[in-house]
Amino acid sequence: MQATPEELAAFYAAVDGVTPLPAPDRIAFEPPKPSPRPRQRELDEAAAISESLHGPFEIDELLAIGDDDSFVRSGLQRSVLRDLRRGRWSIQKHIDLHGFNRHEAHDAVSRFLAEAHSAGKRCIRIVHGRGHGSPGREGILRQLVKSWLIRRKDVLAFCPAPPCDGGQGALWVLLKSSNAVKR
Repeated sequence: MQATPEELAAFYAAVDGVTPLPAPDRIAFEPPKPSPRPRQRELDEAAAISESLHGPFEIDELLAIGDDDSFVRSGLQRSVLRDLRRGRWSIQKHIDLHGFNRHEAHDAVSRFLAEAHSAGKRCIRIVHGRGHGSPGREGILRQLVKSWLIRRKDVLAFCPAPPCDGGQGALWVLLKSSNAVKR
């Protein structure tokens, strides 16, 4: 809202001849501002360490993941994982988790898996990123996504995508068929 010309004239008439107050003779001490802390990063680190969303890994799950970040559900032949790695399944749906925190990513992955499964999709890609912005350059979402997938009964296997499809920043995931779950 702007002042009308009459209001401006009244203001200038009121302040005509006024002198400013002298500067105070005291020193105002302001403590230094604290340095910024990456609070969300600290929360993500704590969650990755404690696995607060799902509890600790079972020893069988740790052995199932192994060194190469691949997983195949117990009772399935290793050829299922080999076929997945070789790209014998075509990617039918994908999701990109870049920019998500762990809570948003967990919700998004849960919804995505449910939608893919109900739509009858068998092979999907989850892009979790490599963790270049994470502390120690270790992908927090990378580890969390793998732990979420292992706990889902509709996930048969997963492996890192090839370099042309995201490499260590993405997973190829094989889901149970919709018919197999309804039995």
